[in-house]
Amino acid sequence: SVLSRYENQITILSDYLEEFPETDEPVWILGRQHHLNTDKSKLLLDISARLWFTYRRKFSPIGEYTAFQLPAYGLAGLVMMCGQMMLAQALICRHLGRDWQWEKHKKQPEEYHRILRCFLDRKDCCYSIHQMAQMGVGEGKSIGEWFGPNTVAQVLKKLALFDEWNSLAVYVSMDNTVVIEDIKKMCWCPAQSSSVAHSSAHLHRSALGQNKNTAGLCPGWKPLLLIIPLRLGINHINPVYIDAFKECFKMPQSLGALGGKPNNAYYFIGFLGNELIYLDPHTTQSFVDSEENGTVDDESFHCQQAPHRMKIMNLDPSVALGFFCKEECDFDNWCSLVQKEILKQQSLRMFELVQKHPPHWPPFIPPSKPEVTTTGAELIESTDKLFELEEEFEILSV
Repeated sequence: SVLSRYENQITILSDYLEEFPETDEPVWILGRQHHLNTDKSKLLLDISARLWFTYRRKFSPIGEYTAFQLPAYGLAGLVMMCGQMMLAQALICRHLGRDWQWEKHKKQPEEYHRILRCFLDRKDCCYSIHQMAQMGVGEGKSIGEWFGPNTVAQVLKKLALFDEWNSLAVYVSMDNTVVIEDIKKMCWCPAQSSSVAHSSAHLHRSALGQNKNTAGLCPGWKPLLLIIPLRLGINHINPVYIDAFKECFKMPQSLGALGGKPNNAYYFIGFLGNELIYLDPHTTQSFVDSEENGTVDDESFHCQQAPHRMKIMNLDPSVALGFFCKEECDFDNWCSLVQKEILKQQSLRMFELVQKHPPHWPPFIPPSKPEVTTTGAELIESTDKLFELEEEFEILSV
């Protein structure tokens, strides 16, 4: 029965209960508020529904590194896996909705397994560690070198150009500034001709072995993945930013944040009081591949252990906030929330939101897929020819 299944889930997650203190303070998880005194079970199910990516054993080499050389590429892998988790949450929201819940051994929709297949540790999966590491070379990072939150954001933006099924518009802010005009220019895509759409759909189906039409060929607003890399202090986070940082987790568009401590990367999904709640990729599990029918044994992709927490003042100041806006109205609502909750700070704002493209910046050109023969479903062997004309995104002063 539905009730017994629900009770079974609560039993499985009972270890969580010991980790949360008795408090009347609300817990915020990616835009949803939970109260420990009244709906603790819903909180635990919400946390376990997030996709969790960790180290894996016995998968194909990443460049010169194999799965048995984790320390060699481990630091870079940590941040990439956190970026994968943020992107996966965006895809869950895009196809299944924010309120979708995962239950152990329950049959899940095809879209869910298709999302999982995007992140498997294989060279032909569009958001695999292999693809991210190779694209990082184009960002000046050797395979095995540490990725910061901004580098991960740039890598995801470029890989998304090859992903026609999800058809995301990925905007990475620069100079702590989000430009509304640029985002709307990027997200409103014109209609394709029928011949172009047919050709593109055929190419994608051939690459992924799928028979369904791609979701990205419809004209209109492209779902937005907005990533805001920030530096919230010099060596430590500046306390003046804490309230605004926590406010971002309350927004319904929240995808959490990438960050951590020196040499440790985490995916932050919420907070309780002055403690951040996060998923930790510092675990090694066995490699999982898709079955012949396309499904994925997904149990190891959901964290069923006690959630980790850390004091917000222990956070490294280099972070990246993530937000997902499926429709234009979601983005407009996000802008209103930022104006009301973030920009009310008169000095030392966490970031700026402006209507028009700053005149002293280079012209904004929406990114487009390079003219190459590969797609995101194939291994990008070299990034030498990709994005070679693209402007550098780090503007440190004006």
